This record gives sequence, C-alpha cells and structure tokens, in this order.
Amino acid sequence: MDALEAIRTRRSVRVYRPAVLKKEALMAIADAGRLAASARNIQPCEFVAINDRARLQALGALCDTGAFIKDAAAAIVVVASDTKYYLEDGCAATQNMLIAATALGIGSCWVAGDKKTYAPKVLDFLGTDGKYKLISIVVLGLGAEQPVMQKRTLDEVLHWDTLS
Repeated sequence: MDALEAIRTRRSVRVYRPAVLKKEALMAIADAGRLAASARNIQPCEFVAINDRARLQALGALCDTGAFIKDAAAAIVVVASDTKYYLEDGCAATQNMLIAATALGIGSCWVAGDKKTYAPKVLDFLGTDGKYKLISIVVLGLGAEQPVMQKRTLDEVLHWDTLS
C-alpha cells in the first residue's frame, strides 16, 4: 500500500481480534516513528513496545480512555524528553506510526497522553524517573471492526491565500 492510500484508509480501531504481532512489524512501526520530522533534528522521542498480555492489561487499566488496550496485540508508548518542541515531534512520530501500521495491515488507535491526568501513572509504569513527557500510546492489533469516519471535503478545508 502506498503512503497516500495508507493516509486515506487509516482509522482508529478499538476492537481487536486475538492475535500476536511479529516483532519485525513492531520494529517497522517504531522505525517509522523514529524517521519522523523533528524540530532542529533534536529527536527527543523514545518508544516503549509492549506486547506482554499482563502489561497491556495493566496499561489499559491506567488509562481512562484506553480500557480497550487490554485486548490489543501490542502498544507502543511514545515519550519525549522535555525539549521546546517535544509535543510536535512526538505527534509527528505518532502519526508516522499510525500510517505505517495501516500500510502493514495492522489496526491502530492513538490514545492521548500529554494532557491526560493518567500521564504520570503511565510514566511511572514505564519507569521513566520523571525524565520524559508522555506523548501517546499507539495501540496495535488486527482489527475486528472497520470504522467508518466522515471527513470534511477538501473544498471545505482548503483555502487559497487567505482564510476568508
């Protein structure tokens, strides 16, 4: 699947079939995150891959919007050191990983991090010692649903020269 098709077809999947994802697939998805644009090329992001069932259940229990994590095959937690553009860099990495997962035929969902009240608990769970900010949790697995999302048309969102 080419990049534009992966962008067009990516959807947030929250229901998964029982499955195991190959380590190579998780590495390819994390590598897509590593290759994301980074302000001033600081590259503040780190990725923690979790595919142990008990750890996924514990992670899901920490996140008030991510209980479905327990049913996923894996998750990649994106954290970043506290640089000026850590959030932008981490979001770029997260989006790259979502697109890569789609290109590989793997369902995914972005679970928020930085502004959530559970962020400190997740960081403690990962053993970060307060050195990082939680950007996102990229939940991964073989989708048991095909979400349909209506997007605004290009004519509705694209403006030429001014916003008016």
